[in-house]
Amino acid sequence: MRENIILECTECKNRNYTTKKNKKIHAERVEYKKYCPHCKKHQMHKETK
Repeated sequence: MRENIILECTECKNRNYTTKKNKKIHAERVEYKKYCPHCKKHQMHKETK
């Protein structure tokens, strides 16, 4: 049930991280606050398609 997802910065729109999530537990799109190397600060990262 685990699926690979890509996280995209909400400010600069760069795709910085890949991770896995469980589709049964998190059916909706996830958001994490992570460090963006392009913005050089912590930003919200959203799941992309």
